[in-house]
This record gives sequence, structure tokens and C-alpha cells, in this order.
Amino acid sequence: MPRIGLDLTILLQAAAEIADTQGIEGLSLATLAKKLNVRTPSLYNHVDGLPGLRAKLSVYGLEQLHAKLTDAAVGRSGDDAIRAFGEAYIAFARSRPGLYDLTLRAPDPHAPEVVQAGKKLVDLLVRLMNGYGLENDDALHAIRGLRSVLHGFASLEQKGGFGLPLDLDKSFRLLLDAFLAGIHTIRSKAPVDGGQP
Repeated sequence: MPRIGLDLTILLQAAAEIADTQGIEGLSLATLAKKLNVRTPSLYNHVDGLPGLRAKLSVYGLEQLHAKLTDAAVGRSGDDAIRAFGEAYIAFARSRPGLYDLTLRAPDPHAPEVVQAGKKLVDLLVRLMNGYGLENDDALHAIRGLRSVLHGFASLEQKGGFGLPLDLDKSFRLLLDAFLAGIHTIRSKAPVDGGQP
């Protein structure tokens, strides 16, 4: 029987705290059990071992990230929406480094809940790119570019890759501006009425 008061949400919150403070390498069933003051076998009432915990934690992280990004982008469009989305993304990576790390892996096609949580993020980005007239593969290419820009910056910052004493937020704003200028250039060169570029 599951321990009274211990449910999956409490378990995932505790696991996320461990991942954020010790990294995902520091997350084990033993460290989680110790944090929750339970015996390790008790965790199996909620998760299927460490792989099951990481899969559920990935879903949890993707849902948390989606909520933050949606809140940032709602009611906005175009460049304003992308800037708000980007700032929320970097804020999430800064405040939840371990949980953020768990959102990056391509979902296992045999884990439908992870696939679905990831799809919600992609769908949000597709809607934002549709505002630029980018659809289908063009939207997906732009999404890959934006994701690379955001993750590249977040990753370099987390690893201490920015050693010069310059304002990181200003660097990030300039990087997003460069990405948006590229999107506008692509959009201006798109064929009109199905004609050849």
C-alpha cells in the first residue's frame, strides 16, 4: 500500500528538487526515498524503477515548461510573443536546471505520455510560427532554429561558458533579435501565390 500522504505529485516534486540541486545524475531511487523519508521499495507503488521515474519526471517537466511558456505567450503575437516565449524559456532553464535537462531528450516513442507532453510544446510553437506565415515543414525548421538558439544559450550559461563581464540578458535579447530578423528575411523571400521564389 502507498504511504498515506505520499502520492505521485509529491514524489515528482521531490524528485525535481533533487534534479535541480544535484543534477539528474544525482537522482536515484535511494536519494528520493531518503528525501521523502520512506523505504526505497515504497516508491515502486508510484513508479516503475528509475527509468519510470525519469519518464514521469520528463512529462512533469514538459508540463511545467509548457505552462510557463503558454502564460508568457498568451495574448501576444509575432515578435512580442517570441520574445516573451524566449525569456520564459531561459527563466525556466535558470530556475529549474535539472527539470529543464529532462525536457530535452527526444521522447521514447513507446512512452506515449512523454510524446504527448512534447507535442503540446511543439503545437504551441507551430501556432507562434503560423503568425509569420510559416507552416508545415517551414514552421518546423524555424522551430528547430529557435529551440537551438534557446537551448544553446541556456546550456552555455549553465555550464559557465560566458566568462566575459557582459550583461547576459542583453546578449540574449540581441540573439533573439538576430533570430527574428532571420525569420523576417525568410518570410520576405517566401513565394507569393504559389509562384517560384
